Amino acid sequence: MLYYEERLMIGSWFRLYFIENEGMAYGWKIGGQWGKLLLTLFRLGAVLFGTWYLAQIVKKKYHTGFIICAALIYAGALGNLLDSLFYGMYFDKGMFVDAATGSQVVYDGLAKVSSKGYSGFLHGNVVDMLYFPIIDNAIMPNWVPWLGGKPFTFFSPIFNLADASISMGVIIILLFQKRFFRQRHGEETGTTVETNTTVNDETQVL
Repeated sequence: MLYYEERLMIGSWFRLYFIENEGMAYGWKIGGQWGKLLLTLFRLGAVLFGTWYLAQIVKKKYHTGFIICAALIYAGALGNLLDSLFYGMYFDKGMFVDAATGSQVVYDGLAKVSSKGYSGFLHGNVVDMLYFPIIDNAIMPNWVPWLGGKPFTFFSPIFNLADASISMGVIIILLFQKRFFRQRHGEETGTTVETNTTVNDETQVL
């Protein structure tokens, strides 16, 4: 697909829309090449920690739902990390940010696999492609503060499966945290004390 190319999948509210993202989920970013490097290193650290943490909660037999949510977050972080590490090394073209203006510079034509990439290790962009403009090109009612009378789209972020995986994991943990951690708290506090006291019908009555 060409940069900014879109294809309708289900009506006009679900589209594949090809862009590259130098930052985090839903376009959040730290500007510049140093910001990109710091973000990639942060992702790497998060994945390394996630590998250890996931092993620990499986070993300690946490609630299955919590383990699944943690695995979703881990998988999403790993997916975006792989793009950040390697994507720029294997394609001859890619979006980059002009240091002078701070604006994104896109490319013409199709990016092709190449032995000489558009950027080095740790500086690849993350590919986003899922777009759900359920309400598109609408006008915000005039009574809405600051936004009244302006055009808006719901839902406007363009994201990928990794972003969706992270978001689902976090949202489900927030919604079901009492269920996930009630069982764990009960297992940690529900201990018994063994004694040498004789247990018979008389002591049970007393």
